[in-house]
Amino acid sequence: LIKILPPNNESISRISSETGIPLSTLNTWKSKALKRFDKSLNSKTNKKTVTPGDKFYVVMETNSMSEYQLAEFCRKNGLFVEEVKKWRASCITAIDKEPESVKEIKEELLEEKKKTKTLERELNRKDKALAEVAALLVLQKKLKAFWGEEEV
Repeated sequence: LIKILPPNNESISRISSETGIPLSTLNTWKSKALKRFDKSLNSKTNKKTVTPGDKFYVVMETNSMSEYQLAEFCRKNGLFVEEVKKWRASCITAIDKEPESVKEIKEELLEEKKKTKTLERELNRKDKALAEVAALLVLQKKLKAFWGEEEV
């Protein structure tokens, strides 16, 4: 049975002549095995069970492969070539696009920088005003001392 299934895919008629098993029996076995294989493949490659990390790993591993090598890899791992190509395209577009959360964070950062700059300007202005008031108080005190007035 292993010889007639992928990846070997040997001729059923040749296996039949070597083993003496009728062609119809081998065909039945093959179809039943392929049905079981398809069911397990569908459950394994269900989009809910294949994690994004797995998809990325497959894309990275198959990126430099030729079409033939990619098809062989997919057969061995129970994947579809079209599916891997979609994952590859998704990875490329994901890299090109900036996630919304990153955009929001950048906008918030810009707003915070503007607020910080405004607050620093206001703080500098108040520091200057405070220094001016302190200088005026010192001058007023010296003037009173010079005229000999008592402090009230």
